[in-house]
Amino acid sequence: MYLMLLTKSCIFLHMQSQKTYTVEEAYKKMERYCSYQERCHKEVIQKLYTMRMIPEAVDHIVVQLLQDNYLNEERYAKAFVSGKFRIKKWGKQRLKRELKQKDIGKTLIIMALNTISDQEYLETFHALAEKKAETIRETNPLKKKKKLADYLFYRGWEIHLVYDKVNALF
Repeated sequence: MYLMLLTKSCIFLHMQSQKTYTVEEAYKKMERYCSYQERCHKEVIQKLYTMRMIPEAVDHIVVQLLQDNYLNEERYAKAFVSGKFRIKKWGKQRLKRELKQKDIGKTLIIMALNTISDQEYLETFHALAEKKAETIRETNPLKKKKKLADYLFYRGWEIHLVYDKVNALF
């Protein structure tokens, strides 16, 4: 009985220690959150729910952020594609999958992917594949091919590009 009361009081204290926000405070916090880096609707909504905001307040804040141009899915998709492609060297398949998980619309995904030029895309792919091929320390050529293919597939490069490059290198 004592243990049960102790547990309930700990839960109660934990619930009390979580800060609550007014709509204005939450909006200001979301302004800063969105100003720091581009955010999608899903990220903002999740953040608001972790702040224990009610659904009506979440909707109000999201609409206000959209009106004040803190939230813009097109801008987010383009920034996401640009950053992940240039820094992490992700292929279009991975970029598309990640954006879909963030509930970005199909037309916005296509628009964002079209910001990558075909020449830049292929140059990045070939440089990445050749750099990785040099680092694979495997004597068996089949295992070498598999390791390189797995590496490139994980990063979201297209099947035909991967197999053509793997066969050309080994």
